[in-house]
Amino acid sequence: MAIRFAPLRIPLRRRLQTAAVLQWVFSFLALAQCCLALFLLALLTELWGLTLLYVLWLYLDRETPSRGGRRSPWVRRWGVWCHFRDYFPITLVRTAPLEPSRNYLFGFHPHGVLVAGAFANFCTEATGFGELFPGLTPHLLMLPFWFRLPLFRDYIMSGGLVSSDKASVSYLLSREGGGQVAVIAVGGPPESLDARPGALSLQVLGRKGFIKAALQHGAALVPVFSFGENELFEQVPNPPGSLVRVVQERLQKTMGLALPLFHARGVFQYSFGLLPYRSPIHTVVGAPIDVPRNPFPSQQDIDRLHAVYLEKLIALFEAHKGRYGVPPDRHLNLI
Repeated sequence: MAIRFAPLRIPLRRRLQTAAVLQWVFSFLALAQCCLALFLLALLTELWGLTLLYVLWLYLDRETPSRGGRRSPWVRRWGVWCHFRDYFPITLVRTAPLEPSRNYLFGFHPHGVLVAGAFANFCTEATGFGELFPGLTPHLLMLPFWFRLPLFRDYIMSGGLVSSDKASVSYLLSREGGGQVAVIAVGGPPESLDARPGALSLQVLGRKGFIKAALQHGAALVPVFSFGENELFEQVPNPPGSLVRVVQERLQKTMGLALPLFHARGVFQYSFGLLPYRSPIHTVVGAPIDVPRNPFPSQQDIDRLHAVYLEKLIALFEAHKGRYGVPPDRHLNLI
């Protein structure tokens, strides 16, 4: 395979965009391990006293990821996120206004490999969430495991990431006065194993926990489809039943984390590497689905609302797919 090297003369703005995405990929793939190593090394130095104080802080602060987190407006407005946005680029599209007097549960689709669209739109202000949806505070849900890692937990909470456990969702959706948005990638890590260019498969038919949570708290449901999310990376072939897929699924069940074997481009060449392709992402936020509060929903109640949600999600996709490069004969595959 011939290697396509990047030109020597590249505008500074594009180099800054590449650097911004490089640090983001590093944060996803290696920052947690680096933070853990730094924490353990500090125990072996004269900083051990401060480290033990931090351990005490971790204990006292253990419930924060499930109680709205600890966001930092300063971190969310870092200039690096604007370069990150412009690399693809990423845009946030509002189709209907959302009243700040209510709480909302956004269902984000598809998960993609590294949920780039969800991160840019809901963990930073680079795409203008605050301007498009004034009075609303977004919280992107992430696996509880990541909030057990020292230092790393504090960094991810600063952007608005919170734990995806039930207590966290309940805390957000039950806040009086409204204005809270819980954003969940409905397909979860398993869906990332099918994320590749052209893929339109969503693991949503058996995902009803978020529907139950919306009913219990009377939170409005909002379907969100991120066009281009699956176009960022290639994956090693892993069809269902293959050895690669079997190993990935067993690791996912054991660890709770999916391990897609993805690749795209590099920093100085375009033929291979872990940087995503420069492919546009358009995250379209649909109209809210009104959900009456029902503290003890029956299975029939859940199934009925789930069917309505799927209908609205499909309608959102069909209404916007032509605008964002999806051929008219392509449709969602719900599994």
